[in-house]
Amino acid sequence: MKTSAPARRSVAAAAVVAGLGLSLSACGGVTDGTGDSDGFPEESITLTVGQDAGGSTDLIARAVANGAQDAFGVAMPVENQPGANGAIATQQVANQDPNGYDLVLLNASLITITSLIASEDEQVSLDELDVVMGLSRDDYVMVAHADTGYETLDDIAADSGNLSYGTAGVGTGSQLAQLLMFGEADIDGNEVPFDGGGPALTAVMGGQVDVATVQVAEAMPQIEAGTVNPIVVFSDERLEFLPDTPTAAEEGHEIPVAQYRAVALPAGASDEIRTTLEDGFREIVATEEYQQFNEDNYLTPVEISGDEVEEQWNELAETYRQLVEDNDIDLGGAE
Repeated sequence: MKTSAPARRSVAAAAVVAGLGLSLSACGGVTDGTGDSDGFPEESITLTVGQDAGGSTDLIARAVANGAQDAFGVAMPVENQPGANGAIATQQVANQDPNGYDLVLLNASLITITSLIASEDEQVSLDELDVVMGLSRDDYVMVAHADTGYETLDDIAADSGNLSYGTAGVGTGSQLAQLLMFGEADIDGNEVPFDGGGPALTAVMGGQVDVATVQVAEAMPQIEAGTVNPIVVFSDERLEFLPDTPTAAEEGHEIPVAQYRAVALPAGASDEIRTTLEDGFREIVATEEYQQFNEDNYLTPVEISGDEVEEQWNELAETYRQLVEDNDIDLGGAE
């Protein structure tokens, strides 16, 4: 019997955050606890997260960290340093020695979207990091409270000018996807930015805003409960857990906005350290336990190499920049 979304989400969160019931078994460990020829790793590896504990990024970090003992032979404590969409934590890690003991769980939006609004001295560049590998994709969905009667994008367009819509905040994928969709579809409304997708969804449920774009994992419990209606998803293809919800592309709008995540370390690491780290993380993500974690949290695996991550994210950054310019979108932020 398929577990309901609320149960799946709460069980997964409790298991990851508390470290209970999620023992990732690896096939011997890439280091067998002894490290490579230079002894790496000989001590614990710190994984820094630039977001609060309990959110999607934090849960992903703890899921991979729980497999470190088996894969690397050492512990991997997770440290949360929230602020500036992860820029503070990422910059701090980028300034460390590239010895493999300081890693960051990196959000693509920091590179692809925040760079569109941050001042030059506040921007974080992939040139400052060596990306180990990609992990997963978190998709976005536009939702409306069921009582509004909105079931399609045309329903929303019919009320253009009389709408309010919530986003997860300035410089987020939620904001970018929502503004681009309304811009391309010529829908007028009043933006209400919140501090995260959870508050934006709560505002929809409470009637403070008519619609909002949030991450799928945030919306699924309310979608399955019938509280909100999914209007459109921003993935390239329809999602298996929302098979009846059209993509933005199907509605005639090429808006490929998603949240990707990857593991990175300071630039300049040796090939041996990068290889050891990548092999270890690949061992972790191959386990049944980690794959179940992805499924429980509606995450799509995107387990590509560091070079492929950098190429993909740089392309996305340019795509987003062009879309913002073409649609004359104002994301706010620094002038």
